[in-house]
Amino acid sequence: MKVHKKNQRIVLIALLAAQAVVLSLLEQAIPTPFTIAPGAKLGLANIITCIALFKLPVKDTILIIITRLFLASFLGGTLSTLLFSAAGATLSFIGMYLLSLVNSKYVSIIGISVTGAVLHNLGQLLIASYIAGTWHVLMYLPVLTIVGVISGIATGIAAIFLLERLKTIPFWE
Repeated sequence: MKVHKKNQRIVLIALLAAQAVVLSLLEQAIPTPFTIAPGAKLGLANIITCIALFKLPVKDTILIIITRLFLASFLGGTLSTLLFSAAGATLSFIGMYLLSLVNSKYVSIIGISVTGAVLHNLGQLLIASYIAGTWHVLMYLPVLTIVGVISGIATGIAAIFLLERLKTIPFWE
């Protein structure tokens, strides 16, 4: 029975990581003129991170994030894509995880998703400012914060919707 549970866990991690990779690649395929602001993305993979954060142990969620980072960068990006994504994802996950520890009476999934989106943008801008050798890059933060709040709300709503639907699958509970 223990082997069955372990296999189930591995398959679940693989499925969620694969979904996150597909969402990342789909997002990378959106042409730049159709994005809200230059460099801004919707953060669709954040939906999977939210689901994992609320349904899986932290180490499994981290494994999903790392798998997504490497596979999405390998399949549709460059080394710089990996660097920027890793910085954003790390800061985002830390903020989302810490906020998820707060009583759900005070912070919703949408609030956690918005925090993740804004921190992801901040992480990427910090790397960009380091590479550029100037803090002037951070002047773009207000624009990306607005975009992050909007996309965080959208992905948070999607995560809530999917978490509700996942309750009907027996092994989720």
